[in-house]
Amino acid sequence: MITLENWAECMGKDMVLRDMKEKTQDSYLSAVRLFLEWTAAEPVDLSEEMVRNYIVYLRKGKKLSASSINVAACGLRFFFTYTLPREWPVFDLLRVKIPEKLPVVLATTEARAVISIVREPVIRMALTTIYGLGLRLSEAISLTVPQIDSARGMVWVREGKRARDRGIPLPQPLLWRLRHYWKDVRAESSSPCLFVGSHSKNPLHPTALQKTFIAARRESRLAKRATIHTLRHSYATYLLENGVSLRTIQQILGHKSLRSTEIYLHVTQPALVHVQHVVDQLMADF
Repeated sequence: MITLENWAECMGKDMVLRDMKEKTQDSYLSAVRLFLEWTAAEPVDLSEEMVRNYIVYLRKGKKLSASSINVAACGLRFFFTYTLPREWPVFDLLRVKIPEKLPVVLATTEARAVISIVREPVIRMALTTIYGLGLRLSEAISLTVPQIDSARGMVWVREGKRARDRGIPLPQPLLWRLRHYWKDVRAESSSPCLFVGSHSKNPLHPTALQKTFIAARRESRLAKRATIHTLRHSYATYLLENGVSLRTIQQILGHKSLRSTEIYLHVTQPALVHVQHVVDQLMADF
């Protein structure tokens, strides 16, 4: 029987069976915990009306963002589908429209300006690698020496998003920088990880990278609200602007759907320049 004392353990086991990542498990557990605290009811006493009222409360009462509501909805849907099965129409009715915003993109000069400000060599090399390979933050901090295939000029990402492996072309200037970095900064460490924290064998913590990047962005007085993920967007946009096909970029980035990659068509300069020429002609005789 599911109770207030054991629901988290039961749901946790269900998510392990579903092979969910720890980050997703934590998000779903937090979402259900907040719901149970709001209802103050035993799991067996929960009703479909409570779920309806809670989602309305998140939208109109707390005015949460669409992404936050989506996490809550997904967590509750999992809980009432697998852990405490209920066939409630509310989950068929529930829709969360997340705004499709265009990504912030940096010019190569802007990216270099921000990264060059970073003084800590390990973090600077990590950010350089993220930009040079278009990596996700999680992929960069877990990068190890065996994943660098210098002979073939490739970097092999192991178990990226959705547990997928993929290969990424390794720029020769980046390989040269990584070799010097390993010799000058990492020579005394026995860890296979490329980027480790100070006085530690553990990989760099994501928060350390994020905070350092934001500080460097502010110091460079860059007006764009860039994050570390912006480096990945900038990498993809640069490839597209220089003639690399969308399908190839999809494979390099590890996107499941080509639709995810197509967003870069909206921020690619050559396409916009062509449109500018067309609309100039449209208005030429007015």
